[in-house]
Amino acid sequence: MEYAAICHKSDKNYCFSLGNKQFLFRIQVKKGDIRQVILHMQDKYLPLRVMDTRSAQEMERRTSDVYHDYFETVVTMDVVCLRYFFELVDKDGNRTFYGNYDFYNQMIEDIENMFDCPQNLREEEAFLVPDWAKNKVFYQIFPSRFATTEQVDDNLWYKAPIGHMDNLQGNLQGILAHLDYLKKLGIDVIYMTPIFKSDSSHKYDTIDYYQIDPSFGNTEDLKMLVERAHQMDMRVVLDGVFNHTSPKFFAFADIMEKESASEYVDWYYIEGFPLVMEWGKKPNFKTFSYFGGMPKLNLSNPKVQDYVIGVATHWMKECNIDGWRLDVGDEVSHNFWKRFRREVKAVNPQAIIIGEIWHYAPDFLEGDEWDTVMNYPFYKALKAVLADGSIPVSEFWGRIGFLKGNLHSKVFPLLLNMMDSHDTERFLHSCGNRKEKQRLGAAVMLLMPGMPMLYYGDEVAMEGGPDPDCRRGMLWDEKRQDRSMLAWYQKLIAVRKENPVLLDGVIVEESVCDEDGTLFITRELDGQQLHLLYHFSDGTILAPRYRGKQDLLTDRLFSGELKAYEAVLLK
Repeated sequence: MEYAAICHKSDKNYCFSLGNKQFLFRIQVKKGDIRQVILHMQDKYLPLRVMDTRSAQEMERRTSDVYHDYFETVVTMDVVCLRYFFELVDKDGNRTFYGNYDFYNQMIEDIENMFDCPQNLREEEAFLVPDWAKNKVFYQIFPSRFATTEQVDDNLWYKAPIGHMDNLQGNLQGILAHLDYLKKLGIDVIYMTPIFKSDSSHKYDTIDYYQIDPSFGNTEDLKMLVERAHQMDMRVVLDGVFNHTSPKFFAFADIMEKESASEYVDWYYIEGFPLVMEWGKKPNFKTFSYFGGMPKLNLSNPKVQDYVIGVATHWMKECNIDGWRLDVGDEVSHNFWKRFRREVKAVNPQAIIIGEIWHYAPDFLEGDEWDTVMNYPFYKALKAVLADGSIPVSEFWGRIGFLKGNLHSKVFPLLLNMMDSHDTERFLHSCGNRKEKQRLGAAVMLLMPGMPMLYYGDEVAMEGGPDPDCRRGMLWDEKRQDRSMLAWYQKLIAVRKENPVLLDGVIVEESVCDEDGTLFITRELDGQQLHLLYHFSDGTILAPRYRGKQDLLTDRLFSGELKAYEAVLLK
């Protein structure tokens, strides 16, 4: 038994409230090492001579990553404080007991050698997420390039490759005019990249947070868009660029004019004067990515905090938006995000807070900051296994298991799973324009728990290289669209919504074969089972066990053969 791989902490990450007096307990062990885990519990304050409160509950292996298995169980309890420990049996029958961060060769009887779970404390720090958000389908829009009500020549609108300076005149009324398209596709949430006043096409250098960029429209246009979306049972999330501003933002402009005499000097991280802002030179003030055109706000300053939170709550109240995606969120302090959450949730407890972060981010996802994140680890794993072929299927599935085994169980169905975004090359481009690979990637993303995010145009097979070429004009000309790809996305989303077992079902069987490049998963819910078969490689492989079952994606009976980069969903 590998003791060093066994990990449980008596905190809200390994033992947390699910509500209604239910608690999830989790323990990590070496992959394949442990065959049985039993959770032993008893009341901390009731002596056994008064009442025997001891109980035991077997835990189940819920997921695995490349190196670990994760065992979990849900316990219903009503105590002041619970004491507990684990009994572990390895594959060879060896047995140990683990309590209070130590190992014992016999049953633990002294409660001081057990872990501690104060019930009220855990319930008070429970992770509350928006009720509506679980497993919803997102659609990311780059407003300047998605749709317009202006007359734009096709040669410009469909320009490829495209640059930062190309003005396609996209606007909010253009988005409003295409809400029916999004609804028919099956979209639940529209996420727009920044829409506030800025000189750039991307708007990530904000000049005025209280003004919609005039090229996009005005406040009334945003109100109309949100209201109409709500009428169609869709929600709207805005991009909050609160890490940095434009140099033309009033506070930094004042610093540029008055230098050390400016009252806003401590709104930023200024290291000296005169300011160094020339291209190719390192600025003498903190910025986003050493780019002098995006000076970094000092969000440890209470006045800056007040301003930013005022902006966030203003648009929630003024236009009834449904939440924020937070740009460069991991470069802003935890203290600020804790306050941000309190004040945003005070306006609307159901508002969603999504952090942009490109790596595993458990410290932001403990229930007192963000609700979820853009799931770039999923993007990187999918790209590696499918586009690059740099990892085997087992490692891809292990990376997903790592997230499931380490994040709060309420976060996993809210992870913003994605194949690409405005910051990456299009997935189709990454795959060398092999559309069968994009079809498989879409199936993986849309047939698993989480909040899948479609980047505008992916559903019609839009091409595009790295930024800025990934931000081309949306393909509205049907002759330019891949209509079969659009039908595929519509089918995947429809099947996703029609079959709760895909999202809420427990995995009762899984099989990964790196040699064949296959991943087979069986999920079950309320007696219903569905089988997901994915083939991540060229050639054809046989799956005779499933021959004759109905494929919900094609409405045909499965032949027993999986073609190259094919996905089937069998009933």
